[in-house]
Amino acid sequence: MQELNVIQLLVVMAPPLLLAITLHEVAHGWIALRCGDTTAKAQGRLSLNPLRHIDPVGTVLVPALLAVFGGFIFGWAKPVPVNYNRLRQPKRDMALVALAGPGSNLAMAFGWGLMAVIGHGLRDMLPWLGEPLLLMGVAGIDVNVMLGVLNLVPIPPLDGSRVLAGILPDRFGLAMARMEPYGLIVLVLLLASGLLNLMPLVNGIRNFILTLFFF
Repeated sequence: MQELNVIQLLVVMAPPLLLAITLHEVAHGWIALRCGDTTAKAQGRLSLNPLRHIDPVGTVLVPALLAVFGGFIFGWAKPVPVNYNRLRQPKRDMALVALAGPGSNLAMAFGWGLMAVIGHGLRDMLPWLGEPLLLMGVAGIDVNVMLGVLNLVPIPPLDGSRVLAGILPDRFGLAMARMEPYGLIVLVLLLASGLLNLMPLVNGIRNFILTLFFF
């Protein structure tokens, strides 16, 4: 990845990032539907069309800048609407809905690992095809592991806070709700200061996937 110029890097990163964020949101909406809430489906958010989920800043600008300048890649899409009161067992189901997003990223990381294996196998015979597939596959692993790990951090509005709210007493959920307007600022400050260092965990999962696929 270090040998790519800026344009090549963005071309390689764009498909995995768009797919990671799109399926992350669709997973939230699909589990909500399974749990009784039709809100996301009614608003057309159970769609694989990225345009229905893209946030210009969170999906495009922030990840692109981080990819170019290096560092922990993260981004966000327009949140899928979930009506808490329509869920059959609201507290439990909200935790399941939240967990579905990072879960989809982990599943996609393994899918991109398979893509990388295919690219690696084609690299000598068809380098014009194998090399891009290999690079895109590795980028897909990186992006999805980063987003999956990040979203499990228990800071609102990240999914991890909602998972914990579904497990812990109600007062914890109320505290998370009060913190939510400031959560993104807190998260950025923690990441920028190095107080929240997720890279050891990210690299551990990434290396496990690469090793699993014989890299």
